[in-house]
Amino acid sequence: MHSSDRIERKILLKVPRSTVWRVVANAEAFGQWFGVALEGQRFVAGERSQGQITFKGYEHLLWDVQVMRVEPERVFAFRWHPYAVDPNIDYSNEPTTLVLFELEDREGGTLLKVVESGFDNIPESRRLKAFRMNSRGWDEQMSNIEKYLDQF
Repeated sequence: MHSSDRIERKILLKVPRSTVWRVVANAEAFGQWFGVALEGQRFVAGERSQGQITFKGYEHLLWDVQVMRVEPERVFAFRWHPYAVDPNIDYSNEPTTLVLFELEDREGGTLLKVVESGFDNIPESRRLKAFRMNSRGWDEQMSNIEKYLDQF
């Protein structure tokens, strides 16, 4: 079933859950595979995290999230403004989407599930573009984390 409110991705990573957790919930490691400068930062539930995006073509943007959940080796979640890429627009009054990373042990490694939900609340004028661009973005990020974990 297709839903316009949520994007879901799953990937089996061939490393233990503790290793996947380190690169998802450790801000510096997360930034390395995700493409954002988060040196010296920590992800703490209830706090904001910000860093300059390092992904080619988006370096002019600030990655700005509100960390919602940090449940060791199980769940990491944050809220952000999806596809907020126009520096001339103030997105701060728009609703955010919730990005949820869930980790589960599987034979041969760890199943990482990423769900971004809440697109139905995004202003209609940019909802479809945000959904499409983030959908493509999550495809790329699943590949990025897999490649990053190849070094472990």
